[in-house]
Amino acid sequence: MAYRIVIDAGHGGYDSGAVYDGRLEKEDNLNLALAVGEILAYSGMDVIFTRVDDSYISPLERAYMANEENADLFVSIHRSLSFTPNTYSGVQTSIYDEGGMAQTIAENINQELEEIGFANLGVNIRTEYAVLRRTNMPALFVEVGFINSDADNELFDDNFSEIAYAIASGILNGLAAGGAEGPVYRVQVGLFRVLSNAQNLQNNLIDAGYDVLLVPQGEYYAVQVGEMQTMDDAVQLEQELRQQGYNTFIVTED
Repeated sequence: MAYRIVIDAGHGGYDSGAVYDGRLEKEDNLNLALAVGEILAYSGMDVIFTRVDDSYISPLERAYMANEENADLFVSIHRSLSFTPNTYSGVQTSIYDEGGMAQTIAENINQELEEIGFANLGVNIRTEYAVLRRTNMPALFVEVGFINSDADNELFDDNFSEIAYAIASGILNGLAAGGAEGPVYRVQVGLFRVLSNAQNLQNNLIDAGYDVLLVPQGEYYAVQVGEMQTMDDAVQLEQELRQQGYNTFIVTED
């Protein structure tokens, strides 16, 4: 099922967000939001960005944009800030109230990012954020490490692609868990612009005994493993492939 997902890069324009040692939160937010959205789009999701450049959009405008688009999910990307540099670190995700799809996806994202090396600071309830309070769909406010933590910044920079895949995986797995009836689940293990690279991975996985599909997605080729009827089977296969070092997430097809 092609869910409509709004990906929101926090801050922008004159609103730099948190600033530390010349590093601007608005830039980290935008870079990561675009990367996450790209992965989701290649996975068949209908992705809408609140901003794709350094422009200011108020929090209310962002929420109204998502409502007007009749989105299924709203995800806002941010970095945290502590009062004193290098005193706190970790990822935390905020939602408006407990339960439902938002909490499931929030927990998924935190767990995925914990595997990369971030401390998991849990899921928070924040009723004062306009992007959570004024959106009509499940909404999340993801803070990917503290911008004034040198350790978190090193994790962010050295594992940028893995972080984007982790957030996308948390979203996709959460959507799949609450999705429509009768989907087919596959595990995506690679996305390539060059066909021969995708074919090399496909052949390696076939030699290892897996059923592998090569799925054209625009200018790219996705390598997907398996064709399962239950989410539990997909999760089991994903864990198996991840233990072998693949960046994985679950995709669905009606």
